[in-house]
Parts: sequence; structure tokens; C-alpha cells
Amino acid sequence: MPETDAPPILGTASEVVKRMLMTVQDYSLLSAQAIANLFTPPQYWSDTLEQMDLIGVGSLRIVVIASLFIGGVLVLNTASQFQRFGMTALTGNAVSLALVLELGPTITALLVAGRNASGMASELGSMIVTEQVDAMRALGTDPIRKLMTPRVVATMLTLPLLVAVADLTGLVGGFIWAHFTLRLGAVEFWSRAIHALVFGDLVIGLSKPIVFGFLIATVGCYQGLRVKGGTQGVGRATTSAVVTSSILILVSDFFIEKLLLYVFNLG
Repeated sequence: MPETDAPPILGTASEVVKRMLMTVQDYSLLSAQAIANLFTPPQYWSDTLEQMDLIGVGSLRIVVIASLFIGGVLVLNTASQFQRFGMTALTGNAVSLALVLELGPTITALLVAGRNASGMASELGSMIVTEQVDAMRALGTDPIRKLMTPRVVATMLTLPLLVAVADLTGLVGGFIWAHFTLRLGAVEFWSRAIHALVFGDLVIGLSKPIVFGFLIATVGCYQGLRVKGGTQGVGRATTSAVVTSSILILVSDFFIEKLLLYVFNLG
């Protein structure tokens, strides 16, 4: 019998899978190289400090404003139930656990991804389009070491600090709303908010942002350094950086939470 070609749908599907696997491979190698650069000279610490200022201080305002209202929303959504069962004293517990374990790290990471992953992709993409990266290579400078590694390290260091600020600000917002709506005193709210947390909760809440920071920076830099198609490619890379990093944050959040809850016997 004469040979027949594979159905077009199967051929298209196989090409899509191949492209996805190649993308994952390129991203993994690039990320591994960025981390490996930390252990060999030269190391651009001045660039790292500059990126920490841009990422950390630059994101502080939006993180504080968002967290302040998130804490108020938590109290707003739980106040009716607490009043119904006469358990308004547990408001501090609920706000504290929700912020430290989940909302603080995740919302802060998404805000930073929207602001900085897009910025990294557009900045590096513009350097690719204007051939600045090629010029760096011609001068003997490794663009991964010079451009990507400082951004990855800076994001991984600053995001846990931003999360700590977000947790505190969220608790302040929750207390303000609880004080005026549930008539809770400062001592009652803050003592329960602090005592509700155990060591494992703090480790979980501050471990997630390290992973999230790695994902945000590596995805943003990868999309920027792989720009093709001129200025239109920069726009596509910027959008892809935000969408991809946000999805990876939400997906990895589930697995990190499950793993750490098992390690600390909290779930």
C-alpha cells in the first residue's frame, strides 16, 4: 500500500511540543548559567545594588498601597461571619495567617512581576534590537554575567524584604478596619496576630518570595534576550514576560506550599 503522510493536526502538535521543549531547555540553561556566574569572577556587585534599588525601592509604593487595602478587605470579608458567631477576637489570627502564608508573598510577587519582569524584558530586548548586546560580546563582556545575573540576584534578595513590608502593612490595614468596624483594641488584635504564627509559617512566608524572585527575573531576562523582530518583538517579549512569570508564580506557589506544609507538619 502507498505510504501516507501523517495527519496535519499531528504534525502541527508535534511541532508545538518540540518548540515548547526547546524553550524550556533554553530557559533552563540560561537560568543555570546566570546562577553559576555567581561563583566565578568577575562579579558586578555595583550593578546588583543598582538593580536592588530599582526593583525594591521602586516597587515599595505599589506594594504598600496594595497591602494596606488587602488587609482591610480580609477583615471586610470575614467580619460578618465573626460577628455572627461572636468570634471577632479571631480577626487578628485570620488576617495574620492569610497574609503571611499566602496573600503577602503571592500578591507581592504578582505586583513585582507586572512592574519588573516587563521592565527587564523591554530593557534587554531594546538592547538586543539596537545591537548593544552584540557590542558587549565583541568587547569580551559576557552579557549573561553583566545583564542577567545582577537582576536575578537583586530580585531574589529584595522580594522577601518587600513581602515582609507587605505583611506588616496588611496587618496595619486589617487592624484599622477591625478597630473601626469590630471595635477591636490594639492589644487584642496584635497579640492574637503575633501568637497565631509559628516558626513554620514564617519560613513558608519568606521562602516563597525567593523562588518567586528567581522566576520573575529569569523569565523577564530570558524573554528580553530572545527578542526577534525589531520593536514589535520587544512588545511581544514584554507581554510574554508578565504572563509567563505570573502563571509560574501561581503554579509554583501550590507545590511550594504543599512541600513546606509537609516538612513542617502544618498540613
